[in-house]
Amino acid sequence: MLRLDHVEKHFGALHVLQDINLTIGRGEVVVVIGPSGSGKSTLCRTINRLETIDSGAITLDGQPLPQEGKALARLRAEVGMVFQSFNLFAHKTVLENVTLGPVKVRKRSKADAEAKARQLLDRVGVAHQAEKYPAQLSGGQQQRVAIARALAMEPKVMLFDEPTSALDPEMIKEVLDVMVDLAQGGMTMVVVTHEMGFARTAADRVVFMADGQIVEEATPEEFFTNPRSDRAKEFLGKIIRH
Repeated sequence: MLRLDHVEKHFGALHVLQDINLTIGRGEVVVVIGPSGSGKSTLCRTINRLETIDSGAITLDGQPLPQEGKALARLRAEVGMVFQSFNLFAHKTVLENVTLGPVKVRKRSKADAEAKARQLLDRVGVAHQAEKYPAQLSGGQQQRVAIARALAMEPKVMLFDEPTSALDPEMIKEVLDVMVDLAQGGMTMVVVTHEMGFARTAADRVVFMADGQIVEEATPEEFFTNPRSDRAKEFLGKIIRH
């Protein structure tokens, strides 16, 4: 479904992605973890070209990522993205936030888009908030609306860039529950997160990054019980001790 071959990315002198090779199958849930500054979010953002790459190739469903224009807009319709900071339109209601993409980009009728939006809002547990504005919701509710908004485009892949890191602890679970439900439903997902519990329970594969490189990939069971690299052992040691 998604393939990165020899991807390189610099920010000035900083080499943020170094020879990244990663293949993600249809329906697979890949969780990317690692210390801050390891390149995780940049990796996530290259998949829908929010960040350009210096060299290498990224293909989605066998097609190379377009550079710009309408082809890039079409690609972004196929790749749902959920950010750390929700990124909802503050001046639109929850329902309007979720229907905007399907109407404008997918050319759905308003009635069709609204019916689908209400179904998705129900699925993520915020159907009763449809007429409210984002500022009237908790952070956890806003993030669940953001997930519904991404799903409304019927994407082939969902990208999550630290979707719970701006949330209070009691809100984290409600968002992770929605993500686990999605994972169990067969959605192809790439999740950058610090939530090790989610990585253990929902991931098919854990990708551990450090210093712009993929240091190791393994099943959650293998990674958490028997990491191969010293860098991963050090990372897990610090997390598990606290």
